[in-house]
Amino acid sequence: MKAAVIVFPGSNRDGDVARALRQAGAQVATVWHTDTALPAGTDLAVLPGGFSYGDYLRCGAIAGRAHAMDAVRAHAARGGLVLGICNGFQILCESGLLPGVLMRNVNRRFICHRQPLRVERADTAFTRAYAAHQVIDVCVAHGEGNYFADAETLARIEGDGLVAFRYCDAAGGLTETANRNGSLNAIAGIYSASRTVLGLMPHPENFVEDVVGGTDGRGLFASLATAA
Repeated sequence: MKAAVIVFPGSNRDGDVARALRQAGAQVATVWHTDTALPAGTDLAVLPGGFSYGDYLRCGAIAGRAHAMDAVRAHAARGGLVLGICNGFQILCESGLLPGVLMRNVNRRFICHRQPLRVERADTAFTRAYAAHQVIDVCVAHGEGNYFADAETLARIEGDGLVAFRYCDAAGGLTETANRNGSLNAIAGIYSASRTVLGLMPHPENFVEDVVGGTDGRGLFASLATAA
């Protein structure tokens, strides 16, 4: 697996996601936001978390129009894998690679805490190391993670099985308390129609080593490492 991590001004989780990918056995290169091409042989393009361009206008709005995103869109059009985490999810929505938007959290506050997630399907390049409806322990850190889409788009996402993860309680229940940012249908991550593009708000790269509190995030990177 050859991965390219796209770095924008204000990215701050690129090192974490690169470490998680390397730990899983991937080769990782860094691509600057002004670059116009991905390295030859790239299998996976990654948009990391952070505050790209200071989150001016809207989160991910400026980054979604960066030169590097033209290369990411072309990569996705060829069937290449794309992963966006937190700010990366926002960028994917702003760039047109995923539907919907990420709005301010329903309580208007930045949230940062451990978060159970329910894996909705285990037959994608991103989730094969998990089981369907497995509950994993990761964490969230965002102020604009409230996923919203119009009724028609939401029905299509649900009907086509494009929800990747949902916020849940420790038993897998979809409760209002577990869905702290207020996302529609407790959506924490979605796939493109081809299921080759994934955006999610939680940070699996935080939990890949016991020393920092957990390893449930490893499954996503282990799945990707064997996908190519």
